[in-house]
Amino acid sequence: MGGQRRHIGVAERRARLALGHRLAVSARAESPEEVADSLVALHGTDPATVYLAVGARLADAGRTVTEVERALYEDRTLVRMHGMRHTVFVFPTGLAAVVHASTGLAIAAKARAGLVKDMTTGSDGRLTEEWLAEVEASALAALARRGQATVNELTRDEPRLKEHFTYGAGKSYEGPQTVSSRLMRVLGVEGRVVRGRPLGSWTSSQFRWAVAPPHPGLPVGEAQSELLRRWLRVCGPATEADLKWWTGWRVTDVRRSLAAVGAVAVTLDGGVTGYVADGDDGPVAGPAEPWAALLPGLDPTAMGWQERDWYLDPALRSALFDRSGNVGPTVWWDGRVVGGWAQRGSGEVVWRVLDADGVGREARAGISAEVARVGAWLGSTRITPRFRTPLERELGAG
Repeated sequence: MGGQRRHIGVAERRARLALGHRLAVSARAESPEEVADSLVALHGTDPATVYLAVGARLADAGRTVTEVERALYEDRTLVRMHGMRHTVFVFPTGLAAVVHASTGLAIAAKARAGLVKDMTTGSDGRLTEEWLAEVEASALAALARRGQATVNELTRDEPRLKEHFTYGAGKSYEGPQTVSSRLMRVLGVEGRVVRGRPLGSWTSSQFRWAVAPPHPGLPVGEAQSELLRRWLRVCGPATEADLKWWTGWRVTDVRRSLAAVGAVAVTLDGGVTGYVADGDDGPVAGPAEPWAALLPGLDPTAMGWQERDWYLDPALRSALFDRSGNVGPTVWWDGRVVGGWAQRGSGEVVWRVLDADGVGREARAGISAEVARVGAWLGSTRITPRFRTPLERELGAG
């Protein structure tokens, strides 16, 4: 773009976050579909994250569980599937084709090639690619008949799914793997199966599988441009590094998509170049009221950018992240992370401020009210994050 670039500072970035991510009280949503559409994707690796992320953003948090289950398993307006960075997310169902074409196809090709190589070499040629094709077709037919099924149920229909092969023969990580565990994951990234209703409660990680709803094939470039455009509407301004990290694409794909959607370059603090969606470069005023939020581990806001210093003091990372870079439960005040929270075995929700700068009486009262709101809708349910962080462990054990 010609002329001088507009500067978007930290205050405005936090204002955009408050409104776009439905975190300010005045911006809260009426349904899980509104939340998912606003955020593009909800992290689904930890099943509880989906519900907690939605609950933090619903005007009526008490409806969280029933409404999310309705959207996922009855109306099918949300779908849990593999997406960016080989990670499980919950997307609006209408976005499934975009996600699959923009990110899933390349991942799927590598995943299938890896399975075939590992299976054939790890079984001394006993299990072949042709054999796998037969088993796969049989398993998908059984799944279609059942509607939804666990892997154990599918192995009763197709016993060959229980076959084992040796993974990493001769390596330090050598070990047995079943065809079923690898095949269902490959079918997932290929967009042919999705996770269905879990066994047990909404916090369970034992999912049934279902045949994926049909969706049209899209050209890769078109799909990448559409996904990037939607994400910039939610998370702009963002840097090339943010976009490359969030999508998992090559930098050439990011740059091509930025050009295709007419992204507008702006400057960020420190002279860094960021991008916003076309038409979204005007000034944004923040919500009238300061706001508090308790966000879960792997929340899409906390994990939304690779470069997070504008909302999270780097000194807090050792307490709030695990060694693999997964964020734990965070406490927010008016656009920045100020601490963390956990739930004890008694059900009590506890929290701690780690960055007290600007966290005075009003902030503590606001956070306390949000703690009470979260505790009320959780009720007797107990939450333990899948990826535990130092502060969450300490608070939860107290």
